[in-house]
Amino acid sequence: MAETLAKWAARSAIVLVVGFILALLIVPTLLVIPMSVSSTSYLRLPPSGFSLRWYQAYFEDAEWMAATWFSLKIAALTTVTATIVGVMAAVALVRGRVPAHKTVQALILAPLIIPHIIVALALYLQFAPMHLVGTTIGFVLAHTALAVPYVVLIVSAALSRLDQSLEMAARNLGASPLLAFFEVTAPLTAPAIFAGAIFAFLASFDETIVSFFLSGVDNKTLTRKLFEDIDFNLSPIIAAISTIVIVATIAVMSVGQIARKAAR
Repeated sequence: MAETLAKWAARSAIVLVVGFILALLIVPTLLVIPMSVSSTSYLRLPPSGFSLRWYQAYFEDAEWMAATWFSLKIAALTTVTATIVGVMAAVALVRGRVPAHKTVQALILAPLIIPHIIVALALYLQFAPMHLVGTTIGFVLAHTALAVPYVVLIVSAALSRLDQSLEMAARNLGASPLLAFFEVTAPLTAPAIFAGAIFAFLASFDETIVSFFLSGVDNKTLTRKLFEDIDFNLSPIIAAISTIVIVATIAVMSVGQIARKAAR
């Protein structure tokens, strides 16, 4: 009896601590939602009155819309390139015989560990002489390098659980390695590939530090524009945009979860 009570108390303590930590992480993010519907021209909590004019101001502002569409374009292109490169790298690492396997894997996953300020500075010094700063190609290359590790981790885990005899059966029946991948491996790992693509999209769309270094005068991402307005033009429109980004991120993640369940 005493042992059962001790286990119950330990579990309760863990739940309370974890719940408290999650609340500290989530609540500050959710506070921007009520601030986005304030009728005042400055950030206030609790909001004074209710108004959707800041959402209207966002959709009617040409600069905000340009930054949003540019971010979406970069994120979409990054999703395609990062998914292709990440899947190829995952297959090579899990199914192939890559020399210095551990070293190559560490290099691929390095962007997850190295501070992004260092990555941003290195990319800027490399891209500036090649005139890639502020260009679509420059953004896609940089964001692909940051997004590929997510695809590699997710797809590698799926490949490790996949019965390799299914692929070998296709090869024994005359399928080439490429055909076996598209006919057997890809369909069976489709949920993981789709999940990796979603993480690649979000990693690109939410990237701030690297985008700040690579943005030009004309081509600015939404995150770069947000930071500029926080410094020089702080208003509830910042909260409105943040709310839209939060809702969109949750929606994208929900779609990915639904797709994974449907695929199973």
